[in-house]
Amino acid sequence: MRFSRIKTKLSRNEPALITTLHYIDPTLYEMTSLMGFDGIWMDLEHHHYSVETAANLMRAARVGTSDIIARPAKGEYMRMDRLLEAGAQGIMYPRCESAAEAAEVVRWAKFAPMGERGVDSANADSPYCSAPIDEYLKFANENTLVIVQIESPRAIKVVEDIAKVPGVDILMLGPGDLSVLSGVPYQFTHPIILEARRRVAAAAKAAGIHWGTVSSGPAHTSELMEMGARFICHNADIVIMKNGLEQIQAQYAPLGFTFENRLAAMAADLKNGGPAKPAKSVPAKGGRLGSNGSVKAPKLAAH
Repeated sequence: MRFSRIKTKLSRNEPALITTLHYIDPTLYEMTSLMGFDGIWMDLEHHHYSVETAANLMRAARVGTSDIIARPAKGEYMRMDRLLEAGAQGIMYPRCESAAEAAEVVRWAKFAPMGERGVDSANADSPYCSAPIDEYLKFANENTLVIVQIESPRAIKVVEDIAKVPGVDILMLGPGDLSVLSGVPYQFTHPIILEARRRVAAAAKAAGIHWGTVSSGPAHTSELMEMGARFICHNADIVIMKNGLEQIQAQYAPLGFTFENRLAAMAADLKNGGPAKPAKSVPAKGGRLGSNGSVKAPKLAAH
């Protein structure tokens, strides 16, 4: 049980910076939280680890100051409740497409009278049967962040209604899914995406709540903040690791080091519509080609 760093900052209209951790090494959570990031985005929508693993990662993060923003899959309300009980400060709910669905998220994320979340004070959020129940319920309702993701053309059409749902704290524009569903995959400067961003920002402002999205870097963040965004998500451990390894390869290749980069090869295969045809095998003298192109040894005469 702890105050939400993100919610406190947003109450002062200050920006909050969230980064994503996909790897399930507790050391990463510990280090990131000790470094003072406002939040760690824990993604259980697209990644396959269990609530038990998630709870251990949250435990590692508690040595520092970062909020845990946990994303379950769409419709996973019971899992959402268990993530909160394990100590998450906020829920990022994906693919919210109506005010009714947003209200259902609030219902499962908040205790009565704001919602109908079940109570069990034996977990980390209470913590461990130690908090007076009345104070705990009030504290949890005040500090649990409810973030709904706007990720489809259908959601954009009703984003003003979603923003008005009591208990929703943040509208989170998801440009990845939105671009794919709009027929402009990953074209993040396409007019469809820019108009969606404008509409989400306007809906949040009209409802008196905050909004945010993913940012590619400081310049992009500055642009988003000018539009009122305060919930900024930037980068992920897997991207940071991949970029670092590619930098090593780029620095060492001029020295004569070579790398069999399977990732680059797979990307090239996709771009070219399939794998490159292998060079035709040439049999050694006296050998012959098998039906699969392999070289077969010549037959030996019987003695």
